Amino acid sequence: MADLAKFAKDKGVRFFLFNFTDLFGTQRAKLVPAEAVADMQKSGAGFAGFATWLDMTPAHPDMFVMPDAESAIQLPWKPEVAWLAGDPWMAGEPVAQAPRNVLKRLMAQAADKGMLLKSGVEPEFHLISGDGTAISDVRDTQEKPCYDQSAIMRRFDVIAEICSTMVKLGWGPYQNDHEDANGQFEINWDFNDAVTTADQHAFFKFMVKSIAEKHDLRATFMPKPFANLTGNGCHVHISVWNKTGKKNLFHDKKGELGISDMGYHFLGGLMKHAEGLACVTNPTVNSYKRINAPATLSGATWSPSSISYGGNNRTHMVRIPDEGRIEFRLADGAANPYLLQAGILASGLNGIENETDPGKRLDIDMYTESHKAKGIKSLPLNLLDAIRCFSKDKTLQQAMGEEFSEAYIKLKNNDWQKYSQHLSPWERDTTLDC
Repeated sequence: MADLAKFAKDKGVRFFLFNFTDLFGTQRAKLVPAEAVADMQKSGAGFAGFATWLDMTPAHPDMFVMPDAESAIQLPWKPEVAWLAGDPWMAGEPVAQAPRNVLKRLMAQAADKGMLLKSGVEPEFHLISGDGTAISDVRDTQEKPCYDQSAIMRRFDVIAEICSTMVKLGWGPYQNDHEDANGQFEINWDFNDAVTTADQHAFFKFMVKSIAEKHDLRATFMPKPFANLTGNGCHVHISVWNKTGKKNLFHDKKGELGISDMGYHFLGGLMKHAEGLACVTNPTVNSYKRINAPATLSGATWSPSSISYGGNNRTHMVRIPDEGRIEFRLADGAANPYLLQAGILASGLNGIENETDPGKRLDIDMYTESHKAKGIKSLPLNLLDAIRCFSKDKTLQQAMGEEFSEAYIKLKNNDWQKYSQHLSPWERDTTLDC
């Protein structure tokens, strides 16, 4: 284990952010001075769990976040501070509902079976005005703005700083692009084991927002921030390797599209549990305004609305873009980085264990020819539907953990109730004169 006091001395770090991510994906942290980090590395930073989105009460004892020293990232834009992913503990035990602990437990189960999940994420985001009402670039108005060279160059300073920061961190970013919506961007970087990818995903969101603020902009990963524009997805590229991480168990040149039987069984698990899994990968009311949206200004939502898979075809929930990997296209920008990976792994492991058949591949355009696909299920229409689907999926709940599942369902139901009690302008506009 890395010595954080030595890390501070060697790197000139004055403070550490002891970080954890709660059930709603909110990052929580305490700022620990370097002078105290040696003791805090041993004891952890204390938090009141009830003060965050965890299912706890004020009567619960202190929760201590133990830092993963190997995850330490010195902030390139503020080098006197280092960020640490952490694991919440309480009364001498890991907090079972804490997202990073959920993922680590599933990764350990996979390791016991000789498997290692590797993944890469593609989190899309918008650069918007400070008040959140509009995209920040008033000249970004093309009907089809994807890959717009001029638009990305008008935001060169902020995109280049984010990418350069990732280069310094050794993440291996390899391309930046303007995405399908006006004001929308994506940065791709190398894949890794799922815990490392989740840590990087959590840090990426923090980093993008922080650097955007430096440039007097605001970054949002909200699934559908503008009704007429394509929403923010978070596609996940998935493969399972042997325990050492040297052999891709999804790769089989003789298999259909270069995918092994294990890979198809994993895919079968994703298909089987997709309705309940949506509650985890698409966790907000707004998420379902991306999934079930009409065609956007550009002509397509680029979001799935049904549970289907195809080859190199972006209209399906799962795409097989290349040999040895699959792309899960359901998740959105609101997905909790740790629960996203955990839900995928839980579903896929169940598929492997039961040798689940994903069904026949569809090569049609699901946006225009879905009527030709017989027996294909639709994804949930709203968050309440998704909560109910997750509540019914006892296998997925068991895999992700009873304590987590109970806490998540409870808090998500509360979230829906708050939304249901909200009076929107649309309701007044359409009902005042009824």
